[in-house]
Amino acid sequence: QVQLVESGGGLVQAGDSLRLSCAASGRTFGYTMGWFRQAPGKEREFVGTINWGGSRTYYADSVNGRFTISRDNAKNTVYLQMNSLKPEDTAVYYCAADSSRGLFMSESDYNYWGQGTQVTVSS
Repeated sequence: QVQLVESGGGLVQAGDSLRLSCAASGRTFGYTMGWFRQAPGKEREFVGTINWGGSRTYYADSVNGRFTISRDNAKNTVYLQMNSLKPEDTAVYYCAADSSRGLFMSESDYNYWGQGTQVTVSS
């Protein structure tokens, strides 16, 4: 069983940076990881994904160029570096994992989810 715990959320101002972490426990060798977010009153949406080796990433257009996903497999941790934050980035951010190899953009592609961490960006 894989457990995911996000951390690093908080309240920041527009233009600031924030780094989220997702610590995984259990067998995660070879797992693809993803980040999603859900704003109030909206459906959860894809943010980005990274393959097991960290050599490939893919991002939603809304965050491409501002957000960066990385991972440290020795620490079983995935990061989401968020720069130039905007008020529209306000959401609960979720980490997700799946044992399949590749890059996945759909919620249904992921079997494991964290509890989420709140990010609030004030204008």
